[in-house]
Amino acid sequence: MSPTLAPLILDFLQWIDARPRSYAETMDAWRTSCPRLTVWEDAIDAGFVTREQAHLALTPAGRRFLADSGRLSRAPAIP
Repeated sequence: MSPTLAPLILDFLQWIDARPRSYAETMDAWRTSCPRLTVWEDAIDAGFVTREQAHLALTPAGRRFLADSGRLSRAPAIP
């Protein structure tokens, strides 16, 4: 992961973790046409986010990435 994108990916994961987010809401808020800002795609490729029914959620890997950064906003779910 590029050092430039890591803080943005952390922002993205923290945003998803704050409350349930729909796919449409996420795409609307995080869509970009810049090929160098691939936050959404990189988070999916890294296995940090999954789609559960109508909402997006952090995977255990996404929670670990947030926790390791000190930015986990809620108590982690028990895996």
